[in-house]
Amino acid sequence: MTEAEAEAYHAPQIAALKDGGADLISALTMNYADEALGIVRASQAAGIPVCISFTVETNGRLPDGSPLKAAIERVDWETGNAPAYYMINCAHPTHFSHVLESGGEWLSRIRGIRANASAMSHAELDEAEELDDGDPQDLGRLYKRLKDMMPHLTVLGGCCGTDHRHIDAIAHSCLTA
Repeated sequence: MTEAEAEAYHAPQIAALKDGGADLISALTMNYADEALGIVRASQAAGIPVCISFTVETNGRLPDGSPLKAAIERVDWETGNAPAYYMINCAHPTHFSHVLESGGEWLSRIRGIRANASAMSHAELDEAEELDDGDPQDLGRLYKRLKDMMPHLTVLGGCCGTDHRHIDAIAHSCLTA
């Protein structure tokens, strides 16, 4: 979708959510900046804050090949920093932690992580015949490393393959260590 197509497509949903009492729009698993821009513009028009959550492939780049940093900076630049914050979801921490280690002001815009339990690629997960639930304790340790690197992270959760064991490990690692 182009930015304009994404805005037109998502605007009725965003308006309905606002009319229904929502106080924040959360757009998960964004694959490219144009759709994110359309959602942000529709949220701006509706007068409701928005969180944009990008997904990345095993190389830390969005599925369209864009660097995560470039996508966040583009959306912020073109919307006057309109998103309330950004998140990363539907990817294992080993797919993106190296990108976050580069540092920079853009990292302060990322406030949430909802990682996959499995370190498999999206393509491998799509082909898998059984759920790969990874290692909950290792995932908790990886979240702790991310939280140490970015202390402003406040939204922590799980995506594909996670369950109560993963959330418990994340909470234990990040809140008690």
